[in-house]
Amino acid sequence: MTDRPGTDLVPSVTDPIVTSAIVEAPTVRAAPTVSRSRRVARAVIPPLVLLAAVIGVWYYVHRFVLSQRRKFVLPYPHDVVRVGFLEWDNLSELLEATWSSTRVAAIGLFLAILLGVAVATLMSQAKIIERAMFPMLVALQAIPILAIVPLITFWLGTGQNARVLVCVIISFFPIVLNTLFGLLGADGGLHDLVTLHRGDRWTRLRKVMFPSALPAMFAGLRISAGLSVVGAIVGDFFFGRGDVGIGQRIKQYSLNSNYNHQLFAAVIIASMMGIIVFLLFGALQSAVIGKWHDSKSGGGR
Repeated sequence: MTDRPGTDLVPSVTDPIVTSAIVEAPTVRAAPTVSRSRRVARAVIPPLVLLAAVIGVWYYVHRFVLSQRRKFVLPYPHDVVRVGFLEWDNLSELLEATWSSTRVAAIGLFLAILLGVAVATLMSQAKIIERAMFPMLVALQAIPILAIVPLITFWLGTGQNARVLVCVIISFFPIVLNTLFGLLGADGGLHDLVTLHRGDRWTRLRKVMFPSALPAMFAGLRISAGLSVVGAIVGDFFFGRGDVGIGQRIKQYSLNSNYNHQLFAAVIIASMMGIIVFLLFGALQSAVIGKWHDSKSGGGR
C-alpha cells in the first residue's frame, strides 16, 4: 500500500526534532487566596510579639539593672496600669487631658489639610509659583517652634488658638510636599488626552491630577496626622492656659517623682493617640483608593 503523495514531507509530531520544538504554553496559576483570619493574624501578631518583647525588657531592666534607689525611675508595667488606668481619679484626669489635646490636634490637622492642599494645587499650576514658594515653605519647616513661641504668644496669646497654630505649622509641610509630588506625577498621556478633548484647567485637575495624586496625598496625611498629635502635645508645653492637655499633664507629672506612674500612663496615652490617627487615615486610604492602588502597585507584599 503506497502513501499519499506529499505525506513524506509532513513531519510527524512524534518526530524527536518536532517534539523538542514544541513549547508548552505557560500555565496561569491563580494567586493563592488568603483567608481573612490569616490576614488579621499577619497584621496583629508581629506588633503584639514586639510589644511583649518591649514589656519583657522593661521588667528585666527594673528587676536586674536598676538599683533599689533608682527603681522609681522605671516602675513595673503592671504598677503603671494599676495606678494610671485602674484608679478612676487618675484615669479621668488623663481622659480629660486627652480629649483637649485630641480636639486641638483635629482642628490643627483640618486647617493644615485645607491650607496644604490649596498651596500644593497653586504650586502645581505654574513652575514660577513653585520656585517662588518652595524655599519659603522649607524655611518655615526648618524654624524651631521654640524660636517663634514669643511671636505666637504676642499674636494669639497662650490659649487653644496658639496650640492649634503649632499643630498647623508642624503638620503643614508633609501635606504640601506629598500633594505636590502626586499632582506633578500624573501620567503625561492622560494630560494629552485632556488636551485632545479641549479640556480646561479645572477638568485637568479634577479628572487627571487629583485622582493620580491620591496615593501620595494619603501618605502625607498619615504623616501629618501623627505630627498634629505631636504639635498638640508640644503646644501644651509652651502654652499653658485654657483646657489642660496631655502635654501639660506630662509636664506636671515630670516635676514630681511621686507621679511617675501617671507620667508613664500619660506617655502611653500620647503614643496611642498617634497610633490611632495613623491607623485611621490608613483605613480611610484603603476605603477610598485601596483596591485601585493595590492593583497599580502589584498587590503589596
